[in-house]
Amino acid sequence: MKQKIGFLGLGIMGGAMAANIHRAGYPLMVYNRTAAKSEPLAEMGAGVASDPRHLAQATEIVIAMVTGPEALDSFLWGPAGAAAAFNEKKTFINMSSVSPRYTREMAARLAPTGVSFIDAPVSGTKKPAEEGSLVILAGGAQDKIKELEPLLLTMGKKVIYCGDVGRGSMMKMFINLLLGIMMAGFAECLNFGRLGGLDFEAMLDTVASGAMNAPMFQVKAGNLRDKNYPPAFPLKHLAKDAKFVVDTAYESGAPAPMGQMLLHLYRLGVAQGWGDEDISAIAKAFEHLSPATA
Repeated sequence: MKQKIGFLGLGIMGGAMAANIHRAGYPLMVYNRTAAKSEPLAEMGAGVASDPRHLAQATEIVIAMVTGPEALDSFLWGPAGAAAAFNEKKTFINMSSVSPRYTREMAARLAPTGVSFIDAPVSGTKKPAEEGSLVILAGGAQDKIKELEPLLLTMGKKVIYCGDVGRGSMMKMFINLLLGIMMAGFAECLNFGRLGGLDFEAMLDTVASGAMNAPMFQVKAGNLRDKNYPPAFPLKHLAKDAKFVVDTAYESGAPAPMGQMLLHLYRLGVAQGWGDEDISAIAKAFEHLSPATA
């Protein structure tokens, strides 16, 4: 019999991930601070918890997919927090994007409860979450991750073992640093070409015809062409992760000049009111910095 799963956080990613768990036949209970976001899962037949503690009491494996440390602290240790119901028979999987340091601190704080803790953020955005084709970046006890693989593969196409607890978060920072660099670089180059008089479609054709072609460029090209940025991965979340990258680089001694510039650019985007738009809205930052007559 499949284990009972509790899912905390039903945003752009979490709602789709929870739905895929339910479709795979796992008994599912969900909780979200905005109750209306639970309704689609309830209509599918999932249970809805009144609070995180109730969810943890009623399930064997609790998964969190929330915006960051503040939300996790609230769900775990706030009023009616889930951590009070954790014990050695339960498993907690954090799939939220947080810093490696926060993950290690969370693991130490949870250790007295006896809960098995897995650090498993994901690589992928809205469409892969809906399709169940995310890449799961797992840190923790390798045998436990192997045991959980059937569950994790309801949400993703592959589970990558990254090492001890905290390494999943480190791998998430690694891949989001690359994502931020690629997205900002693509937007900068297109803006550079535009100001030099190049045709947008000709620039795309040039990129797509050589070794520098990348699926992400193809996915985001339409946003840039139409100047419309529906959020597959909100810009404000990349800004948050860029801060985690810079902090982690400082702690580890890693030079990260491009990470520093990404933090500046994405925070500029948030300050201009574009935080709820897709990361491809970083193109607006380059237009904002361009001559007004361009």
